[in-house]
Amino acid sequence: MGHKERILVVEDETSITNFISTVLAANNFDVLSAQNGSQALMLASSHCPDAIILDLGLPDIDGQRVIQSIREWSEVPILVVSARMHERDKVAALDLGADDYVTKPFSTAELMARLRTALRHSAQRKAALGGSAQEGEYHCGGLTVDYGRHRVFLDGEDIHLTQIEFRILELLARHAGRVLTYDFMIKNIWGPNAAFDKQILRVNMANIRRKIEKNPAAPQYLRTEIGVGYWIREGD
Repeated sequence: MGHKERILVVEDETSITNFISTVLAANNFDVLSAQNGSQALMLASSHCPDAIILDLGLPDIDGQRVIQSIREWSEVPILVVSARMHERDKVAALDLGADDYVTKPFSTAELMARLRTALRHSAQRKAALGGSAQEGEYHCGGLTVDYGRHRVFLDGEDIHLTQIEFRILELLARHAGRVLTYDFMIKNIWGPNAAFDKQILRVNMANIRRKIEKNPAAPQYLRTEIGVGYWIREGD
């Protein structure tokens, strides 16, 4: 099964959330949902979705503030879906960094078309800036990390990693041979506002080692720099 793009739906009305989530799932997207702005910011930083569908009228934080907060650290596509029809609301959201603005009510065809357009533009931006942001592989011994397909192979066997585990391994592989500090890894995986919690990073690293190391106590690939961070062997 190929990698599913993950969409975060931020909407306080359960019926609308369920409707949008059903449409997204039917179009082969992985779906997360948040009912308020605080939860949206937490999920955006912890799960790093491929795009966000955002209602502006949230119970705790106005959606425009959510856009502003996310744009401080991420270029993730943001598609506003709102009942606000005034031009000033549209202009404000787009000026803050939203990629598109859809007014309610909307058709499912329009929503999917605009979402795919936003995702396509995001991929084009990444390609223009980094060339291989979605492509390339890391090879070292029997270990392969396929960035584009979000898959890991060990001696030809497909190894299942969670989304966070893959992002950690990918981050290390892209900086192979270099020690990455705990703080650098936490901010790159969970976002710049994440609490400095080494324990959650240690737990994920232990899980990754258990899956890719023949002897986790004497790792072949993933190394620990005591008190500093982690690194992975340079590729072949």
